[in-house]
Amino acid sequence: MALFCSFQAGSAFAETPLSQAVNEELGVPYKWAGTTTKGFDCSGYTSFVFAKFDIDLPHTSKGQAEIGTTVAQDDLRPGDLVFYNTDGKGISHVGIYVGDGKFYHSATNKGVTVTKLSDSYYTKRFVTAKRILSDDQYQQVMTDK
Repeated sequence: MALFCSFQAGSAFAETPLSQAVNEELGVPYKWAGTTTKGFDCSGYTSFVFAKFDIDLPHTSKGQAEIGTTVAQDDLRPGDLVFYNTDGKGISHVGIYVGDGKFYHSATNKGVTVTKLSDSYYTKRFVTAKRILSDDQYQQVMTDK
């Protein structure tokens, strides 16, 4: 079953290019250094999704954290990247915020999944968030299909 976060099917929200892009790979297994629908690591998944919008991201979470504009967690909008320290050595995990307090990411134990920002594991490990999409790009990925 595809999840649509704040774009729930059957609600007042229509599917957007962003919701379609993140949902298409939901359930794909985790694969270290994976960049295809056969398996993704976290940055491979975010790179794959953004490539659908002709946006080239580095294939490391640390590299992705070095681009874009820093955004406060309270100011997140869909399409922003959220970064975590999951290995105790700095930024080591990335996901795509989709609204409604949720983000899509490729987790080692679940593959591509949806998680709440308020999940205690991730709350304790949050490092930063980055806005990659310009306002024009944001409008394009959020326009109802």
